[in-house]
Amino acid sequence: MPTSLIISKIVSRLFAENAYLAHIHGRQGCIVIDPGLNPAEILTEISRQDLLPAAILNTHGHADHIAGNAAIKAEFPDCPIIIGQQDAPKLLNAEENLSAAFGNSIISPPADRLVVEGDRIEAAGIELLVIDTPGHSQGHVVFLYSGTQPWTLFGGDVLFQGSIGRTDFPDGNHADLLRSIRDKLFTLPPDTIVLPGHGEPTTIGEEMRHNPFVGRGGV
Repeated sequence: MPTSLIISKIVSRLFAENAYLAHIHGRQGCIVIDPGLNPAEILTEISRQDLLPAAILNTHGHADHIAGNAAIKAEFPDCPIIIGQQDAPKLLNAEENLSAAFGNSIISPPADRLVVEGDRIEAAGIELLVIDTPGHSQGHVVFLYSGTQPWTLFGGDVLFQGSIGRTDFPDGNHADLLRSIRDKLFTLPPDTIVLPGHGEPTTIGEEMRHNPFVGRGGV
C-alpha cells in the first residue's frame, strides 16, 4: 500500500541551499538529497529522527549540493552516492563543481552509481524515477516520487517558485533549461509538488500558470 513520504528540509546558511531527508513512516531507512554545506546539521537531524541513510542522491554536481557527501559517507560508508552520469566528474573536480572559485576546494567521494533518464532508484522502501533535466548543468537530473498523490519532485536547481535555475555556469545552457522545464516537468500532473534546491516548495501547476520565465505569460 503506498505511503506518503515524511520529508525534512535542512537549509544551508551559505547559498540557502535545501537538503532533504525523506523516509516512510515506520521505517528507519531514509534517503538524503543534495547534502550541502551544513553536514553537521544534516547528521544531527538524522540522529534526532533515528534514521539510517540508504542512499545519497545528488541532482547535480555543484559544490553547494555535494559538499555534505563526504561527511555523510564517512558516517555511513555503505550508503551509495548516486548522481547523473554527465555530472559525476564534478564530484572529483573543484574547478568543475565551482568550489575553487570561492577559494574552498570541495571534493566528494566518487559516485557509487551513475543514473540516466528512465532509471529507477529503490532505497529505504522508496522508488524514484530519474528524469534528465540539462540546462543548469549538463548532467542535472531530478528525482520523481509517484508512490502517492500528489507526486513529489526533488527538483534541484531547475524550477523554482517564480523563477528558474541559473545558466551562466560553464556547462549551463538557457535553451536546454527551458526545454527541460517545458518538455519534461510541465508534462507532470499540475498538483505535483516541487521541492527545489533553493527557496520554498511550489507545484507544477502554479509555475505553469504564473512563472514569468516559463509560465503561460513567460517568454
